Amino acid sequence: MFKTIEEHVRKQVAPAALRAEFRQHEFEAMRPFCMLVFCASITIWLVFDLIVSFLGGQNFTWLSGMFIAALCTLTMVLRFTRRSHHFDVLNLLFIGVITFGLRLVIEGIPIELRPVWLVLGVSTALYAVSVLPVRRWSFFVAMAITWLMLNPFYHTRIEPLELEGALLISYAIFLSGLVIYSYLQIREAKLHNFYLSKVLLDQAYVDALTDIPNRRSFMARAEQQLNLATPGQYLAMVDIDNFKRVNDRFGHDIGDEVLKRVALHIKAAMGNFEFARLGGEEFAIFFEGLDQHGAEQQVEALVRRVREDTGSHPVTISIGLAHVNNGDTLTMALIKADQALYEAKHSGKDRFVSWTSRMAEDA
Repeated sequence: MFKTIEEHVRKQVAPAALRAEFRQHEFEAMRPFCMLVFCASITIWLVFDLIVSFLGGQNFTWLSGMFIAALCTLTMVLRFTRRSHHFDVLNLLFIGVITFGLRLVIEGIPIELRPVWLVLGVSTALYAVSVLPVRRWSFFVAMAITWLMLNPFYHTRIEPLELEGALLISYAIFLSGLVIYSYLQIREAKLHNFYLSKVLLDQAYVDALTDIPNRRSFMARAEQQLNLATPGQYLAMVDIDNFKRVNDRFGHDIGDEVLKRVALHIKAAMGNFEFARLGGEEFAIFFEGLDQHGAEQQVEALVRRVREDTGSHPVTISIGLAHVNNGDTLTMALIKADQALYEAKHSGKDRFVSWTSRMAEDA
């Protein structure tokens, strides 16, 4: 089953909205790692600068202080960055500053050693960028900036057409191709895994027929809201009247259409609250922030909305409404709402009934 779903997902083209959600999710998950990469890059650059400054006799200049300040400022900005597309730009600024700083430091070492360190700098920068959560355009711009700033043929004695130059060009092509391939493959694998997770979560928490939350989802979310103990909590149980008769007379396909139509009414009318299909023809709605009158208005409007639907095979619904008191568990609230629903079904249907303590005594 898992392999079948995985193969199906890999054949799909992820829509733009899903890709944007993936990028944001990945950035939020990897922000600490991005901070680590920025801090490690600053540390490596600083150590390299100190070695060249003191062992190389170049001294630690005011330019070094400026670069440290700029890099630390960008790292602090990252700490407060919340959107992935902002990080794309921030990362390019960081790459531009640190590669320019590396260039100036490498200019301070003997000319015969510069090509090796420039290529090492390129390799490190490209690897760091390839594992960060950046979009393709940002990655390729960062690659271009890195090669431009750390060009091993600029201010060195290497000629492109000589042996060493030809070897460097070959290595640059190999390195760039490997980094690009790795970046694209890793990004695609991460996107597929994210897409697959979404599919599996949807199957676990969304009712396949009606495309609204299922019982598992409702129980988890309602329990969470119940624990918050916000004022004005009510639970409503919804049941389609004479649904078995619809199935027996017109068949299960028509029954499924009726279920979907009622679910659409609930989704349209109760979009601000938690709702779900519990199973069969039963639905549930969890209200909060309402008083008794407000909750009754909501369910009365839903009953009327379904009644006034003049589509093919019209149906009506009955609703049991129960106030959730402090200390009530979700199970207790469901029992109360079910008792009120029973009263609504046996007092004429196509209506709502609010729970009273008398119903518990009669049960």
